[in-house]
Order: sequence, then structure tokens, then C-alpha cells
Amino acid sequence: MGRWNARELAGLDASSEIQVAGSRKDGSLRSFRIIWHVTVDGALYVRSVNGPEAAWYTGARRQMRGAIRWRGQQRDVTFTEDDSHDDEVDEAYRNKYGNGAPAQALNSMPARGTTLRVDPASQAQAGTG
Repeated sequence: MGRWNARELAGLDASSEIQVAGSRKDGSLRSFRIIWHVTVDGALYVRSVNGPEAAWYTGARRQMRGAIRWRGQQRDVTFTEDDSHDDEVDEAYRNKYGNGAPAQALNSMPARGTTLRVDPASQAQAGTG
């Protein structure tokens, strides 16, 4: 697993949204989708507001690899199911996006059960299929 550098993590944290795409078995990318994200304890986390059946989420989970885009950058990533910081992720979503209906949905089931940590792919992982 790679780690985000401080500049990347700050840029991700400052971005209001990112685009995410899962990898197909052949390594090509699925369509990018705009989602909300948060950073917690030096890591990037995402959830599916539409639960586990959302197309981007099922696509990301198939290979647990993909890519994200933010502020003109694109990076190959790996996805890991990680509920170890769910309370902190809830708080980060509230702090970043407020207490409106979308943030409330991201902090309740079934969305809360879709928490993925997003890590930069190492060079050895990038492009493998």
C-alpha cells in the first residue's frame, strides 16, 4: 500500500469532490463518477451515498483497483474495505459537507457500510490486471 504525500493529501482535502473509476479485469478504467470524500488520519476515505449497489462502488470493488481525479491530477489507486475509522469518517463528512441530507445519508446505513480507504497504487500495482 502506498501513502499519500503531504501535498497530495492537502489537495485532496481541499477539493470538494473527486472523480473515481474502478478498473476492469483487463486493467482499463470504468467511467469516472463524481463523489464526496474525506481525509482522516493521513488517509483518504470514500463512501457510496447510494449504498453498495451503486455502479461506481460495485466497479471499484470488483478489482479493488482504479483511479481518482482531482484538481487536474489523476492517480492510480487501490481500494480497501476499512471501517476502523468510521466514527472519524462520519465526523469528517459532517465537518466538510455540513449536516444536510447528503452528509446525513453518507453517515447512515447502507452508505456507512461502504467505507473504502483509497491508497495510491505502488508502481508494481499500477496497470496490472
